[in-house]
Amino acid sequence: MMAASSDSNVRTQPSPRMLPPRQHPRPGALQTSLSLVASDSRGPLEPLDPRSNSDNHHESPTESASSRETWPTADAVIAKKLDSDKAENDRTEHSVMRRASKPDKISLRDIARERVDFIAEKMSNVPDETLEDLKNGLRLILEGNGGSHHRDEFLTLQKFIQSRTDLTANNLMRAHRAQLEIIVSINTGIQGFLHPNISLSQKSLIEVFMYKRCRNIACFNTLPAEDCNCGVCTNRSGFCSLCMCVICNKFDFEVNTCRWIGCDLCSHWTHTDCAIRDGLICMGPTGKTGTGQAEMLFRCRACNATSELLGWVKDVFQHCAPVWDREALIRELDFVCRIFRSSQDSRGRKLFWKSEDIIEKLKGGVAESMACRVILMFFQELEMESPKNQEVGENGHPIAPQEACNRIAEVVQEAIRKMEMVADEKMRMLKKARLSLEACERELEDKAREVNELKQDRNRKKQQLDELDSLARLKQAEADMFQLKANDARRESERLQRIALAKSDKSEEDYASNYLKLRLSEAEAEKQYLLEMIKLQETSRAAAAAAHSSVNVGSSSDPSQAAMYSKIQDIIKNVYNASPSQRNESQSMRPNP
Repeated sequence: MMAASSDSNVRTQPSPRMLPPRQHPRPGALQTSLSLVASDSRGPLEPLDPRSNSDNHHESPTESASSRETWPTADAVIAKKLDSDKAENDRTEHSVMRRASKPDKISLRDIARERVDFIAEKMSNVPDETLEDLKNGLRLILEGNGGSHHRDEFLTLQKFIQSRTDLTANNLMRAHRAQLEIIVSINTGIQGFLHPNISLSQKSLIEVFMYKRCRNIACFNTLPAEDCNCGVCTNRSGFCSLCMCVICNKFDFEVNTCRWIGCDLCSHWTHTDCAIRDGLICMGPTGKTGTGQAEMLFRCRACNATSELLGWVKDVFQHCAPVWDREALIRELDFVCRIFRSSQDSRGRKLFWKSEDIIEKLKGGVAESMACRVILMFFQELEMESPKNQEVGENGHPIAPQEACNRIAEVVQEAIRKMEMVADEKMRMLKKARLSLEACERELEDKAREVNELKQDRNRKKQQLDELDSLARLKQAEADMFQLKANDARRESERLQRIALAKSDKSEEDYASNYLKLRLSEAEAEKQYLLEMIKLQETSRAAAAAAHSSVNVGSSSDPSQAAMYSKIQDIIKNVYNASPSQRNESQSMRPNP
């Protein structure tokens, strides 16, 4: 599958005891790990392999993912890088695919068409970021998210690669590392070779390109298989008998499953869907029972040998079913239904009906452990109904009545023994269920007590909360009351302050008026005194003036008299024009009453 990539270059091997008997690999063979996550999705692109014998094969629209080549999903680093650089990669892709190559630019088409040494020299002179952009552009093409444009571009690139004759091992040894990774990815259609966490040697990459090593990085087996001379291994380049399907030439990481069918003779593997689609699973006679009765068989395309399927399915379920979860069990039972859908023998039909019934019960909620026990017991019952247990002798003639009765008695005893085993199992299950019920009842009682305690605690908390709420409301009311009193006191203080200011202003005005009146009266008295003094001086000097009138005719009046008048006028003016500061000063100098 081209749209997937591998997360690790380490190939791990699961324990062989987890595989059914016929799933054990040959000595030295590699097993794919169960820890690798298989993808069921399929990209829109498929690698071209003109030497594959499945070119004329058309896949069924209902084909399951078991016949598809899958890779583990890429790690979070690559996903984050592709998301963050999506716009840049789109621009890189267009520049790589649609622009003409410039002397300092390298495109994917240049790598697919030009000489190896020429491109290697150019790639050695470009920065690592440019090489990563080329790989990211090829990853986007291999993912196929661009629709027909990416598909056509991939087919064009692959046609260029596969039509060249100069891509030999010697020439590829001179290739640049990134150039070789891109060439191998285009040829195989697998983007795992572009993964930054996968570090393969240049020799290994060349062997993958030359179909000398398996392209499955988790397998990486040398090709062709040394111990197999079948036509599939010797004639198909790039086919690996350890991990690939004989029909579709694809691989995945599924083991311990009915999705793959192994051949008893050549140990090649085939997808169940591919075998059903190509008619390799059908009714046929088997020589194991000696009766020639027809049953469901698998015919291997590699060696043309047949293998019976009922025993194969039974081995798979006996070894692997106890570790399956619900989804895996439903999926495997669905494969059983596909295999035995066209069965005409009684045991195959019973297995088909039983599988459908268990699938419905699993979807209805039955535990997978119970379903697993039921299917395993059903396989035991089918083994008892094997044709070799029928009342027919080895030569095909009826057996003696006594021997038939003995065999019937043995069958009845075996049935009774199994019924007793089932009864014991039911009793154990009943005891276990009773113990579980008692434990559930005790747990329910404990939970009820816990609920009551929680309710009581809740009521106490609610009561405390109500008390705190009441106390808070009381304190708020007291605060409002004190605030109201404070507001009243502040208003009263402001009123008294205004009254005091008004009285202070009035007292100052009264004092100033009284002071002015006092000064005025003093000034009047002083004026009167001065006038009297002036008059007295005038009368005393009138005689002197008259005596000397003859001598001082035409002279001016007495200067002392004019000075006296001027002094009186200044005193009166000062009294009436006194400033407020002088008044306050005079008030402060006033003695207390």
